[in-house]
Amino acid sequence: MSGNAVVIEHLTKRFGDFVAVDDVNLTVQRGEIFGFLGPNGAGKSTTIRVLCGLLAPTSGRATVLDYDVATQPELVKQSIGYMSQKFSLYDDLTVEENIDFFSGIYGVAPGKREERKAYALKMARIEDRRHDMTRLLSGGYKQRLALGCAILHEPSIVFLDEPTSGVDPIARRSFWELIHQMAAEGKTVFVTTHYMDEAEYCHRVSLMYGGKMVALGTPTDLKSALAARQPELISPTMADVFIETIEAIETTEAARA
Repeated sequence: MSGNAVVIEHLTKRFGDFVAVDDVNLTVQRGEIFGFLGPNGAGKSTTIRVLCGLLAPTSGRATVLDYDVATQPELVKQSIGYMSQKFSLYDDLTVEENIDFFSGIYGVAPGKREERKAYALKMARIEDRRHDMTRLLSGGYKQRLALGCAILHEPSIVFLDEPTSGVDPIARRSFWELIHQMAAEGKTVFVTTHYMDEAEYCHRVSLMYGGKMVALGTPTDLKSALAARQPELISPTMADVFIETIEAIETTEAARA
């Protein structure tokens, strides 16, 4: 098994004439927190779905944990954790019933289910609400419960697609604490977000725009490069990096037109 969790080579995904993902190349190491940043429609979620074996690539190649997403999608699905922005929970089940359901879906061994349930409840900080209907939980509690359900089978890589969308800033910060806890335990976390400040929580980030990867690096390196280009900026943020990158692309495209 290689030291890379994800390897992407010239990945392209088209829907008819629309190019959602355009010639993306990327390597993500095991144990890394990698962030895909960009506005809605940038191609982040489509890339995640290809990597999770949910969509077949149009061209190019991608492997997750050394499994080819095009030829071995079922092995990919069995090996990963996946959490969508809609949290994938069942509101008409209790907290505990949701955990039991996903334990079965993910094939958690019967002898380990109570142990993993206890872990999920403790991680989500809802041990005292295990019998509550899930629809009664706040967005932050649902978010943590969904994460707990996504890692019941102890995957070594977790894909989180816009996991903090629609929750308050305190819940977002708490969720990122859980992400760092998982990374400290050796898990690879691949997360998409349109919140530029969340880039600060990642080891490395890629900026996506128009289906293309337009920047790649650590948050510190990307901000330092911007400060070198624009010394008048005081303490540039990742939002500044993104705006400057997109403006440069649009200026170049306008000049070509």
